[in-house]
Amino acid sequence: MELAFDDSETARELVERTRAFMDEVVIPTEREEFLSGGDMTDAVIEALRAEARDRGLYAPQLPEEYGGLGLDFRDVLPMFEEAGRSLLGPPALRVDAPDEGNMHTIEMVGTDAQKEEWLRPLVAGEYTSAFSMTEPMQGGGSDPKMLQTTAEKDGDEWVIDGHKWWTSQGDEADVLLVMARTNQEAHPYEGCSFFLVPPDTEGVELRREVPYLGDAWGIGHPEVIYDGVRVPEENLLGPKDEGFQIAQRRLGPARLTHCMRFSGMAQRAISVAKAYVHEREGFGEALSNKQSLRFKIARAETRLYAVRTQVRHAARQIARGNEARTEVAMCKVFAANVVNDIIDDMLQLCGGNGIARDLPIAHFYEEVRAFRIFDGADEVHLRSIARASFENVDREELATVTRF
Repeated sequence: MELAFDDSETARELVERTRAFMDEVVIPTEREEFLSGGDMTDAVIEALRAEARDRGLYAPQLPEEYGGLGLDFRDVLPMFEEAGRSLLGPPALRVDAPDEGNMHTIEMVGTDAQKEEWLRPLVAGEYTSAFSMTEPMQGGGSDPKMLQTTAEKDGDEWVIDGHKWWTSQGDEADVLLVMARTNQEAHPYEGCSFFLVPPDTEGVELRREVPYLGDAWGIGHPEVIYDGVRVPEENLLGPKDEGFQIAQRRLGPARLTHCMRFSGMAQRAISVAKAYVHEREGFGEALSNKQSLRFKIARAETRLYAVRTQVRHAARQIARGNEARTEVAMCKVFAANVVNDIIDDMLQLCGGNGIARDLPIAHFYEEVRAFRIFDGADEVHLRSIARASFENVDREELATVTRF
C-alpha cells in the first residue's frame, strides 16, 4: 500500500532508487543465498555493497569526507525502512546496527585522529565495531546507573576493569566502544566515559558467546571481560565524564533508525501475506475474500502507518535541535509492539508456509522479538513516558473532579 508522507523530494527520490535496489538486487540475493540455507558471508555482503556504491546509495547518513553521502537524517530515514524489507538490506546499504550507531557516535564526538583511524574504515566496511555498555546482574542494563565497569587514570593511560555482555558484534569487532565509570565519587550520569578499545588489547577476554533467540545471522553478543585493560589517553571518546550525554545523543536517532528498519520488515511481511491469501483457496474461495483476514490486514496497515508517521515527527524534532526523549521513547515502545504483532499475524495468515523458511517471515519472526528488549525494554520506555506525563498534573482539574 502506497501512503503519502510529507517527505522531501530528496527523500522520495532516494526511496524510489532504494526500492529498485532492494527489488532488483537484494531480495533476489536473499532468496538465492539466504532463504535456501546459505550464510550471510562477507563475499555476499561486499558484492551488495559494491552495487549500492555504484547506485549512489551506500552509507547515506555519513559525511562525504569519510565515504558516505552526507544526507540529512530526515531524508535517509525512509531509506532505512526500505532496507529493512530484507535482513540483507541494512548491511548492504551500511545502515546496519550496531555499526550505524557507533559510526554516528565517533562522527559526533570523535577527534580528527579517531575519525581517521576508526570511522573511515568503518564507513568503508573494512572494520566492524561493537557497543559495550550492558552488564550482567547486578550491573548496568535497564537501569544504567548501576554501571560497574571502571576506568582509572594511570599516567597517560586509562585502566579499564569490568564485565560486559550483549556486546553486539563483539566477537568480530575491530574496535569496542566501552562505557566505564571515570569518576567514582560522582553520580553515574555525571561520571562515566566512553573509550575506544581494540579487542586484541591485553586483558580483553571474550568469555563466551551468548546463545539467543533470533541468531539466524550468526551475529554474536558475547560476554567480555576487561581485566586491567590499558588504553592511551587519546582513546577516550568524547569529553571525560560525559558518557551518558553521549549515549543519549547516540540512542535517540539510533532508536528511530531501528523503528524504520523494523517497519520495513513488517511492511514486507504484510506484502508476503497478502500475496499468499490472494492465491490460497480454502472453503470454496480465495482466503483474501474472508472478512476476518481482510480486517487483520487492514488493522496491520493502519497501525504501521501510525508508526511511520510517529517516527517522522520525532525525527523532525531531533532535526530542530530538540532531544525529543519522550517522543523517541513513544516511537520505540509503540513500534516494537506493533511490528511484533504484525509479523506474528502475517505468519499466522500464511499457515504452514509461514513457519517454513521458504518465505522470509519465519526469519523476521525470530528477529523481531528482541526489538522489545534491546535499545531499552518496553518497561523502561513506559516508565520515562509516564514520568513525563505526570510532571504536569493539573491539580485544579483534580479539585474540580473531587467536588462531585
